[in-house]
Amino acid sequence: MKIYLDEKPPGKNLFFELFLTTGWNEKYRLGADELYAAIKKSWYMISAYDNGRFVGFGRIICDGVVHALILDIIVHPAYKRKGIGTKILNHLVGRCRNHNIRDIQLFCAKNKIGFYTKNGFMPRPKNAPGMDLKKNP
Repeated sequence: MKIYLDEKPPGKNLFFELFLTTGWNEKYRLGADELYAAIKKSWYMISAYDNGRFVGFGRIICDGVVHALILDIIVHPAYKRKGIGTKILNHLVGRCRNHNIRDIQLFCAKNKIGFYTKNGFMPRPKNAPGMDLKKNP
Protein backbone atom coordinates (compact mmCIF):
# COMPACT_ATOMS: atom_id res chain seq x y z
CA MET A 1 0.00 0.00 0.00
CA LYS A 2 1.41 3.33 -1.10
CA ILE A 3 -0.84 6.22 -0.10
CA TYR A 4 -0.43 9.51 -1.89
CA LEU A 5 -2.28 12.77 -1.32
CA ASP A 6 -3.73 14.98 -4.04
CA GLU A 7 -5.12 18.51 -3.67
CA LYS A 8 -7.53 18.13 -6.59
CA PRO A 9 -11.12 17.27 -5.74
CA PRO A 10 -12.09 13.66 -6.33
CA GLY A 11 -14.75 12.86 -8.87
CA LYS A 12 -18.30 13.68 -7.80
CA ASN A 13 -19.49 10.07 -7.75
CA LEU A 14 -16.32 8.81 -6.10
CA PHE A 15 -16.76 11.28 -3.28
CA PHE A 16 -20.46 10.51 -2.93
CA GLU A 17 -19.74 6.79 -2.63
CA LEU A 18 -17.10 7.43 0.05
CA PHE A 19 -19.43 9.81 1.90
CA LEU A 20 -22.15 7.17 1.97
CA THR A 21 -19.83 4.81 3.90
CA THR A 22 -20.01 7.16 6.92
CA GLY A 23 -23.76 6.97 7.51
CA TRP A 24 -23.85 10.79 7.74
CA ASN A 25 -26.21 11.06 4.81
CA GLU A 26 -29.00 9.58 6.92
CA LYS A 27 -29.07 13.00 8.60
CA TYR A 28 -28.13 15.30 5.71
CA ARG A 29 -29.92 13.55 2.84
CA LEU A 30 -27.69 15.11 0.19
CA GLY A 31 -27.51 14.19 -3.44
CA ALA A 32 -24.17 13.78 -5.20
CA ASP A 33 -24.49 17.19 -6.89
CA GLU A 34 -25.24 19.04 -3.64
CA LEU A 35 -22.43 17.33 -1.79
CA TYR A 36 -19.95 18.02 -4.57
CA ALA A 37 -20.97 21.69 -4.69
CA ALA A 38 -20.28 21.90 -0.94
CA ILE A 39 -16.80 20.41 -1.06
CA LYS A 40 -15.80 22.50 -4.08
CA LYS A 41 -16.40 25.64 -1.98
CA SER A 42 -13.86 24.51 0.61
CA TRP A 43 -10.81 26.64 1.36
CA TYR A 44 -8.68 23.51 0.98
CA MET A 45 -9.22 19.79 0.46
CA ILE A 46 -7.05 16.72 0.22
CA SER A 47 -7.81 13.31 -1.28
CA ALA A 48 -5.95 10.11 -0.44
CA TYR A 49 -5.30 7.40 -3.01
CA ASP A 50 -3.87 3.90 -2.88
CA ASN A 51 -2.50 3.02 -6.31
CA GLY A 52 -5.18 5.17 -7.94
CA ARG A 53 -8.06 4.03 -5.71
CA PHE A 54 -9.78 6.87 -3.84
CA VAL A 55 -9.60 5.86 -0.15
CA GLY A 56 -9.76 9.02 1.95
CA PHE A 57 -10.65 12.68 2.11
CA GLY A 58 -10.56 15.75 4.34
CA ARG A 59 -11.27 19.43 3.94
CA ILE A 60 -11.07 22.84 5.57
CA ILE A 61 -13.43 25.77 5.51
CA CYS A 62 -11.59 28.91 6.51
CA ASP A 63 -11.50 32.69 6.40
CA GLY A 64 -7.81 32.52 5.50
CA VAL A 65 -6.65 34.55 8.50
CA VAL A 66 -8.11 33.63 11.89
CA HIS A 67 -10.51 30.66 11.86
CA ALA A 68 -10.36 27.26 10.21
CA LEU A 69 -12.71 24.33 10.58
CA ILE A 70 -11.55 20.86 9.61
CA LEU A 71 -14.33 18.54 8.56
CA ASP A 72 -15.32 15.55 6.48
CA ILE A 73 -12.27 13.45 7.29
CA ILE A 74 -13.33 10.15 5.79
CA VAL A 75 -11.38 6.93 5.28
CA HIS A 76 -12.86 4.05 3.32
CA PRO A 77 -13.81 1.26 5.77
CA ALA A 78 -11.41 -1.20 4.10
CA TYR A 79 -8.52 1.23 4.78
CA LYS A 80 -9.20 2.20 8.40
CA ARG A 81 -6.46 1.78 11.02
CA LYS A 82 -3.68 2.10 8.44
CA GLY A 83 -2.62 5.66 9.30
CA ILE A 84 -4.52 7.33 6.46
CA GLY A 85 -6.77 9.43 8.71
CA THR A 86 -3.74 10.63 10.65
CA LYS A 87 -1.92 11.47 7.43
CA ILE A 88 -4.92 13.48 6.17
CA LEU A 89 -5.40 15.26 9.51
CA ASN A 90 -1.72 16.16 9.83
CA HIS A 91 -1.71 17.51 6.30
CA LEU A 92 -4.76 19.68 6.96
CA VAL A 93 -3.34 21.02 10.23
CA GLY A 94 -0.04 21.71 8.47
CA ARG A 95 -1.85 23.69 5.80
CA CYS A 96 -3.46 25.85 8.49
CA ARG A 97 -0.17 26.37 10.29
CA ASN A 98 1.61 27.28 7.05
CA HIS A 99 -0.97 30.04 6.61
CA ASN A 100 -0.63 31.14 10.25
CA ILE A 101 -4.27 30.38 11.05
CA ARG A 102 -4.71 31.08 14.76
CA ASP A 103 -7.86 29.08 15.57
CA ILE A 104 -8.10 25.51 14.23
CA GLN A 105 -11.25 23.59 15.13
CA LEU A 106 -12.93 20.48 13.80
CA PHE A 107 -16.20 18.62 13.64
CA CYS A 108 -15.86 15.25 15.28
CA ALA A 109 -18.18 12.29 15.54
CA LYS A 110 -18.58 11.31 19.21
CA ASN A 111 -17.09 7.88 18.59
CA LYS A 112 -13.93 9.44 17.08
CA ILE A 113 -12.86 11.63 20.02
CA GLY A 114 -10.01 9.25 20.89
CA PHE A 115 -8.53 9.54 17.41
CA TYR A 116 -8.53 13.33 17.52
CA THR A 117 -7.19 13.64 21.09
CA LYS A 118 -4.38 11.25 20.14
CA ASN A 119 -3.61 13.67 17.30
CA GLY A 120 -3.42 16.84 19.38
CA PHE A 121 -7.04 18.03 19.63
CA MET A 122 -9.10 18.34 22.78
CA PRO A 123 -12.82 18.62 23.42
CA ARG A 124 -14.07 22.17 23.87
CA PRO A 125 -14.74 23.09 27.49
CA LYS A 126 -18.39 23.33 28.49
CA ASN A 127 -17.98 27.10 28.99
CA ALA A 128 -16.35 27.60 25.56
CA PRO A 129 -18.13 29.55 22.85
CA GLY A 130 -20.04 27.73 20.20
CA MET A 131 -23.56 26.50 19.72
CA ASP A 132 -25.62 24.41 17.32
CA LEU A 133 -28.91 25.53 15.82
CA LYS A 134 -31.85 23.54 17.14
CA LYS A 135 -33.74 21.51 14.60
CA ASN A 136 -37.10 22.92 13.60
CA PRO A 137 -39.97 21.00 15.24
